[in-house]
Amino acid sequence: MTRRFIHSARPSRRGVLGSGAAAALVGAAGLPIRARAAEPLKVAAIYTVPVEQQWVSRIHIAAEAAVARGDITYTFSENTANTDYPRVMREFAESGVDMMIGEVFAVESEAREVAADYPNVAFLMGSSFLEDAALPNFSVFDNYIQDGSYLTGIIAGAMSKTGNIGMVGGFPIPEVNRLMHAFMAGAREMNPDIGFQVSFIGSWFDPPKAKETAFAMIDNGADMLYAERFGVSDAAKERGLLAIGNVIDTHDDYPETVVTSALWHFEPTLDAAIAKVSDGSFTAENYGIYSFMKHGGCSVAPLRNFEDAVPEAAKKLMAEREAAIKAGTFTVEIDDSEPKSTI
Repeated sequence: MTRRFIHSARPSRRGVLGSGAAAALVGAAGLPIRARAAEPLKVAAIYTVPVEQQWVSRIHIAAEAAVARGDITYTFSENTANTDYPRVMREFAESGVDMMIGEVFAVESEAREVAADYPNVAFLMGSSFLEDAALPNFSVFDNYIQDGSYLTGIIAGAMSKTGNIGMVGGFPIPEVNRLMHAFMAGAREMNPDIGFQVSFIGSWFDPPKAKETAFAMIDNGADMLYAERFGVSDAAKERGLLAIGNVIDTHDDYPETVVTSALWHFEPTLDAAIAKVSDGSFTAENYGIYSFMKHGGCSVAPLRNFEDAVPEAAKKLMAEREAAIKAGTFTVEIDDSEPKSTI
């Protein structure tokens, strides 16, 4: 387990765990109210992977931005084993944090048990489950960026010449499934007969395995890859094919390979939570909605080197649908079922 520390100021143990005037004011949710002029919120994060991993990196970047604004101090643990997760949660809670963020997909029940023992700490956790009113200090989120995935699918469907797209994911959990289905729906907008090879590697961070899985898909005729995991774009680059990225913009690493990416922006999610912890209104909610495009939680990376290569019809449709999504006149269908290969 690795820990790093980022501070904007060294707070005393005030706020939601403290005593005195700030902690005496209680909001409707039961969490103490903090005055905005008071010290920054003390935030801790627990990650099971390195902060360089694409999903976690978006949370980390948003937290660093909040530190730079002076809204929070930030301490985090990375590479935390699932078996250690509850213990680390308790350590941070005992240290006097105001809010804890992280991902509890593999330790749902254990994490909720810890949260129940610290009712004055706000927990904002990546989760496959919805909020539970019986645990008012535990909110959930995920990168619900199906809007961006759908739009990048339009590009992929227009650029695949064989009508065979390979899709490599981590695990077939709802949050991944919905992105894949949205991508597939976008691709079918340009080619209703397009086919997909779908595979999951059983890991959130195993680039070699993802790469080998992608190679197998290429050998089976795929000429476009959906890189839900690290390693897929490497396979595309080595074979001279194209890829669509996910969560982060990898253009600088693959300028001639990654056409575009669906980008996740965690800032709207974190900023909403910071505001609610500060005014005492934090309660059990599904913060996944803040990843929707209409809330600024996702976007599509610029086409850059591929601006001229992408067919005009695809760019036109993507622009129209993006505007409609933001205006609320078009909704990308959410399908959390496990996607299957069609080739």
